[in-house]
Order: sequence, then C-alpha cells, then structure tokens
Amino acid sequence: MKKMVLLIIAACFLCSVAVYAGGGGEAASPAPSTAKAEPKIVLKIGHSSAATDPREQGALMIKKLAEERSGGSLTVETYPAGQLGGDAALIEALALDSGNPNMLISDLSNFATYEPRMGMSALPFMFSDFDKAWAFMDSEVEADAEKLLIAHNIHVLGHFCNGFRCVTASKIQARTPADMKNMLIRTPENPVIMATMRALGANPQPLAFNEVYMALQQGTYDGQENPIPIIYNNKLYEVQKYLSVTNHIYSGMAVAIAESVWKGMSADQQKILQAAIREAETFNRSTNRKMTEDFISKLETSGMTILKPDLSAFVKATAVVKEDAGKQYGKEWMDRLDAWLKSH
Repeated sequence: MKKMVLLIIAACFLCSVAVYAGGGGEAASPAPSTAKAEPKIVLKIGHSSAATDPREQGALMIKKLAEERSGGSLTVETYPAGQLGGDAALIEALALDSGNPNMLISDLSNFATYEPRMGMSALPFMFSDFDKAWAFMDSEVEADAEKLLIAHNIHVLGHFCNGFRCVTASKIQARTPADMKNMLIRTPENPVIMATMRALGANPQPLAFNEVYMALQQGTYDGQENPIPIIYNNKLYEVQKYLSVTNHIYSGMAVAIAESVWKGMSADQQKILQAAIREAETFNRSTNRKMTEDFISKLETSGMTILKPDLSAFVKATAVVKEDAGKQYGKEWMDRLDAWLKSH
C-alpha cells in the first residue's frame, strides 16, 4: 500500500513538471520565424515619349506583371512624356541615385556621356533590319558594354525598340547630304547622333524631347530626327512637312534600374522584374515593327510628304563617324564589333 502511494505521488510530480514546461492547458509558443519578409519597393519608370508610344505600353506591361507576380511587394509607377525630365535628366537622376526616377527607358546611346561604348549600337547604317539590330542588342558584346555602366549606378535589364531614325523638316527636302548643309536640326544630347548629323553637313543642337514640338512649331529649328513611331505618336506631322526615310541610326532602348535599388531587392523580386521586362521587351519590339510599317502611310495621310532617298551618299558621308568612334572605343571593342557584324 505504501509503495502504491509513492508511485501515485511520483506520477503527479512528473505531470506537474510537464505542465510547467508548457504542456498543461495552453499550447506552447511557436519558435520565432526565420523567414525574411520581402522588402516593399516602389519602382518609378520615367521616359520622354508619349503615353501612346510603345515605350509606355511596354512600361505598363512591366507594371502589370511585376505587381501581380510579386504579391504586392513591388509597386510600379510610370511617368511618360518627360514628366520627370528629358532623357539626359533621367539618366543623371539614376547616376546620382536621386530616386526620382529609379528606373528609366532611354536610347542606349544617350548613356554615352557616361560610358562612350554605349554608342556602339547607334553607329550609322550598322543594321539592315530589325532582326539584326535586335540580335546585337541581345549579344555578349552589348552586354559587356552595359556592365561598364554599373560603376555609374546604372544597371541595364532589357532592351526595348525605338526603331530606325529618320529626318523630318518644315521646308528642307533631305534627298542628299548636300540638302542638309547647315540645317539646324534638333537631336538628343547624344554624341553619336550629333556626330552623324555633323557628318551629313547639318548643325545639331540638343533639346529635351518634351520641348521639341513647341520649338518646331515656332520655327526655332529647321527639323529633327527620330523613328517613325515617335514622329507619329507625338504628332510631329502637325509641325513638319517632309519626312526623309533615311534610317540612319537604329535606336535601341535600355530598360535600366538604379543599381542601388536592384541590390536592395530580394532574389525573388529580381527574378520577377527581370521576367516581366523580358515579356514586355518581346511585346514592345513587335509593336514597334508594326507601327513602323503602318505609320508611313498614316503620316502621308496626315499631310507629310514622304521622301525615300538613295542612301548610298548618306552611308559614304557618315563612314567617318565609325572611324572616329573606333579611336575612342579602342581596338579590342571595334574588333569584337566588326567580328559580330561579319558573322551575322
């Protein structure tokens, strides 16, 4: 009997120890979670073109896909039509890490003021068609050049298409380089484009794109040069009479993010944004090709006179641009570029 009582007391003691350890009546507190919450990031995409342009359509696609797939940890805002400044100001904002914007879409060669080799893709008359131009945009040569921008806080994640640049004017019919002699032409603040215009005899003067329509309307400039979708979507046909289909430069666009913002994203967020840009890239390119094909007739219907000059004299006159650029880029880069062009 005494042994039985001792066994009962021992059992009760063990139960009380279990209760004290967390097993009596209340559930034990769970171990703290080691999972790291995704950072909340707002991406502000700035660019200089109209809301109807393929640039903005692609930006809106990035917004839709990134926000849906990130579960709300990524928020994307788009600022078209130079709302946050012209191309030079947008690029400077990324380089200075101002945060406004922290992403942008701009002509690759506009970045040449920070890294000269970014002008390679814009050398005159380098690509015969969209497919060849896009293949170069996706090449290792271009990727290696873009890595040099990271030192300036600029990280290129993809390439939109802006099309092939053409000359417009209010009074001058640019059928030959001789017709462009001393022509006061608006260009972006872009070393390669300005050098190309000078080689053709024109007088290039940079101006932010959101100021171009008014300047042309007031007659401050004789003309400007841009791809056909830009000319149509921004209604430049209202203030320009002649379109010369020169296709003198392919205008590839960088979709870039501030390196500081990219490094602050989680690996999953980086994958989501990169994939969204790739899908938007495909959509943007096909849209731009279609607009280029369709809009020449629309520009003619809108009152422009369409000129299709023999380009051989233009090609000959601008050969010096590549020669001069080669001295700046260096032999190794020019050899890589020439090897790529010969093999494609």
